Amino acid sequence: MKYNPLGNSDLRVSELCLGTMTFGRQNTIEEAHEQLDYATHQGINFIDAAEMYPVPAQAETYGLTESYIGEWLKRQPRDRWIIATKITGPGRGMKWIRNGAKAINRTNIRQAVDDSLTRLQTDYIDLYQVHWPDRYTPLFGQTEFDPAKDRETVPIAEQLAAFAEIIQAGRIRYLGLSNETPWGITKFCQVADQLGLPRAVSVQNAHNLLNRVFDWTWAEACYQEQVSLLAYSPLAFGCLTGKYLHHSPEAARLTRFAGFGQRYLKPNVSEAVAAYVEIAQRHQLTPAQMAIAFVRSRWFVSSTIVGATSIDQLRENLSSLEITLSSEVLAEIEAVQLRYPNPAP
Repeated sequence: MKYNPLGNSDLRVSELCLGTMTFGRQNTIEEAHEQLDYATHQGINFIDAAEMYPVPAQAETYGLTESYIGEWLKRQPRDRWIIATKITGPGRGMKWIRNGAKAINRTNIRQAVDDSLTRLQTDYIDLYQVHWPDRYTPLFGQTEFDPAKDRETVPIAEQLAAFAEIIQAGRIRYLGLSNETPWGITKFCQVADQLGLPRAVSVQNAHNLLNRVFDWTWAEACYQEQVSLLAYSPLAFGCLTGKYLHHSPEAARLTRFAGFGQRYLKPNVSEAVAAYVEIAQRHQLTPAQMAIAFVRSRWFVSSTIVGATSIDQLRENLSSLEITLSSEVLAEIEAVQLRYPNPAP
């Protein structure tokens, strides 16, 4: 396992991170702990969660993901693990979280951190992330900014000052962003530098063969500000395994949860997936191995977040560590990208 620096922090994270958003809805606590044990044996030291998990989010399962991790983590050497979680932002319902009060302000940040620490059964969180911006911005497959949707927001300086208090108290170590724009990444860093407040060390955004918009101005912003990408959805909700090409597996996420993963149900997605699957098979790779190996190969990625609903899926995902894509495979991937550019941004 390779371990990469996370931004300008002193954290070194495994190049694959265990994503846990299925824990508590698609995975039982026993299955969750089996995945965590297997990840340990494979050298993973990085676990990503969120207070709103599992997803799809609902009141009945709220917080179960962190609770499942906490039951496992309390039996582990705490300094062996880098634990990341996130605060839920405003604007997407979920009234059961803090009775709907989700502005990224001092009161909500303090409560969210305290609640996550309790569920995780730990004294500190290594990386605490803003799950999505407090302000309005297009999210999760929306591609056009609409000024008419702009809303009142907590100033970035106020957000950073609240995080600074909690970092100084030792309850979180570093700050990260998620589902953030190039403007947001740069602005958070500029305000932090101007006011002497904590800088974001990472941003967690989607990046995969169907969605390479990060290659554009996001990559430049992260390079200039020394912010690492934590790439989520490297398999595009499982689409890049090819399992949806000819049927909809009964237990699969997009089959079970209607309306979930809309960004991967757009025109040209199936055509692009079929082309990528053909490349993988011709080069004696599984589609999952190739898709994850591609994301791992990107210079701006510090860690690629992989999740699974079965231990067999997790084994296949982690087997991508054995794969280095040849120049021939990469050239064929670029040819498909030119034919079907970013069908699922």
